[in-house]
Amino acid sequence: MAAAQIAVGRTGKDSSVSGIEVEPGGDAHSMPQSGRAADAVIAKLEEQIVTGALENNSPLPAERQLMEQFSASRTVIREAIATLSSRGLIESRPRFRPVVRKPDYETALTAVGGIVRHLLTERGGVKNLYDSRVFLERALVRQAAIAAQKDDIVQLREALAANKRAIDNSDAFYLTDVAFHGVLYTIPKNPIFPAIHEGYTSWLAPHWEKMLRSPERNLVNFRSHEAIFSAIVERDPDAAEEALANHLKAAWEYVRVTFDLDQL
Repeated sequence: MAAAQIAVGRTGKDSSVSGIEVEPGGDAHSMPQSGRAADAVIAKLEEQIVTGALENNSPLPAERQLMEQFSASRTVIREAIATLSSRGLIESRPRFRPVVRKPDYETALTAVGGIVRHLLTERGGVKNLYDSRVFLERALVRQAAIAAQKDDIVQLREALAANKRAIDNSDAFYLTDVAFHGVLYTIPKNPIFPAIHEGYTSWLAPHWEKMLRSPERNLVNFRSHEAIFSAIVERDPDAAEEALANHLKAAWEYVRVTFDLDQL
């Protein structure tokens, strides 16, 4: 008989480790362990992260400590960490201990980021994502024109001013461009929208960074931002939506010629 066998539907009387039944004399840490063992560790660590027992942004306990805590092998612990990392609950970095990330909307989008980046390599992928951004931002500028508060207008004005100051510096202009659009996502006071903006920025950045830039082109984009801002201040949702749509349509026509159309 093998030294150990996985328990199915029963538990051993004398020796059961993390869902694995071990016959006397067997070594639980030297044998393969079932996926259910990792599942138990995952469930417990996830509970500790969500409840705050493991503090957000703190290092995860060392592997050896987790092995002792859960009576599990190194393989099981590493499988659990990998799974939690794929869910966005742990940030793994080479040569550093994993860091706890309490779930929020940004965490949720980060967890699917790898899949989105893969989809962007498919034909039409970038355009589909860009079109979804246009759809959402058209609604956001209409909402801003209708319901933006005084502090929202102040933030938009400051973002627009920073954008203007950066016209001659294309790297800085790109960052202030992102920031101006980012303010639009904060106006509804819904935490989902800023997280979505972070997603768009992250997913599209590798493509937009390839776009040719110049002070002349920056000025065109600034004027578009200015038109959007003016329509919002004047409480004209139709004009705000039109200015936004024209701006993003022109931006797409400019960027599309810089890429392989098979990828767009």
